[in-house]
Amino acid sequence: MMNEHGKSDKPILPEKSSNKAGTSAAEGMEERGLVEGNLRQQNAFRTQCRVDVRSALERVRAVARKDQDTRFTALFHYVYDLKTLEWAFFQLKKEAAPGVDGETWQHYLEDLEQNLQALSARLQRGAYRAKPVRRTYILKSDGRQRPLGVTALEDKLVQRAVVEVLNAIYEEDFADFSYGFRPGRSQHNALDQLYLGIHRKKVNWVLDLDIRNFFDSLSQKWLVKFVEHRIGDRRVVRLIQKWLRAGVLEQGKLTVSEAGTPQGGSASPLLANVYLHYLFDMWTKAWLRKIARGDMLVVRFADDAVLGFQKKAEAERYWNELKERMKKFDLELHPEKTRLLEFGRFAAQQRQKRGEGKPETFNYLGFTHICGKTRKGRFTVLRQTIRKRMQAKLKEIRTELRRRMHDPPDEVGQWLRAVVRGHFQYYGVPTNNAALRNFRWQVERSWHSVLCRRSHKATMSWNRMRRLLQRWLPPAQICHSYPSCRERVMT
Repeated sequence: MMNEHGKSDKPILPEKSSNKAGTSAAEGMEERGLVEGNLRQQNAFRTQCRVDVRSALERVRAVARKDQDTRFTALFHYVYDLKTLEWAFFQLKKEAAPGVDGETWQHYLEDLEQNLQALSARLQRGAYRAKPVRRTYILKSDGRQRPLGVTALEDKLVQRAVVEVLNAIYEEDFADFSYGFRPGRSQHNALDQLYLGIHRKKVNWVLDLDIRNFFDSLSQKWLVKFVEHRIGDRRVVRLIQKWLRAGVLEQGKLTVSEAGTPQGGSASPLLANVYLHYLFDMWTKAWLRKIARGDMLVVRFADDAVLGFQKKAEAERYWNELKERMKKFDLELHPEKTRLLEFGRFAAQQRQKRGEGKPETFNYLGFTHICGKTRKGRFTVLRQTIRKRMQAKLKEIRTELRRRMHDPPDEVGQWLRAVVRGHFQYYGVPTNNAALRNFRWQVERSWHSVLCRRSHKATMSWNRMRRLLQRWLPPAQICHSYPSCRERVMT
């Protein structure tokens, strides 16, 4: 590929970051603006850098769009280019925890130019070495712990640069029903397509898929083969292999595995999508084209997928054949979380004829999906916040409120407003009004309870409490319109 870099003299406002982490990403975009001083100049620098990087990769994107069988053999010069590394550095989170080397974003910034030049030189001569990932854990909504990997700063930087280059290729390849960790796509795009597909297609059965320990179980050998199908530049492939073989450092013990990719790195989401593209997406598209006779709906977000079928026999056949395909690539469907349920426009009517209860529900991307009816008696899909998710969030808020018990109420209110607003921005979909109001009411009670415990002599009166609530807590409101309305606006 040619290494000419296109440039633009016209400044472009920076785009919002892609929604990669659900609610936290939405919260991070709130009330963000320019501040006085050097940061205003930094924003202008980042904007121009983004233009240069995107323009330089336009040739790669055009070739990938034209021919899906082309293997790219000259990509590495885009990775070690100083403009790409600069752009990648400013895409990293400033307050992220340091990796095994202890390097922080602020410290690296102090001598950024020399640091990037040294990193670029090491990449060019092959002296770059990936550092082990520091293992940490976060609490899941069901009480279990999810392992996460904290990557060293330079590793995250190089990974972010590689992801930007590979996105120019794979975004032309990935299936339309794939939404996880992709630029310009979010959880709500997947939820919209699921909602519209159930309404518009003849969906009578829903297959709710869950891959057991996907990020820890995927085969690194197969992953490299999948990458080499499109990427012929051995230097880029070796970078990916270095990250996979870097190992995990936990309590001073280094563990190197031939399976899995550490969650938390910049490259892990893209590599997971590449793996599932060849394992699941392409195979499902071929199955739909060659075998399916009835309507079929597919929506995938990372390793969570929901499929809709018109015929139960086809759903069961797909399920059985997918099990065999997963075994071939060292993966397994979760036997308890993967299930086939009757769901759709005629589910309630059919179950009533058989003397069975209401249609089952399923959870997807934070929402419980329910067969319901509109006020006019028409079928609709009701979406409500998963009960366990809301309870876990409220528990987290109560813990933080107790920690901030003796902080000034205005400071606590400012923090609480950001948290509640972020919750509403994600879960504020039509038919979820009751859950939103309940969430706000529970937050009100928790805050009032903590304020009353600040002193044994006096309690917080509800008159004063209402003034605090009116000032700091946003009202429960629907932030997203119906998917059909959003689709008309987008098109």
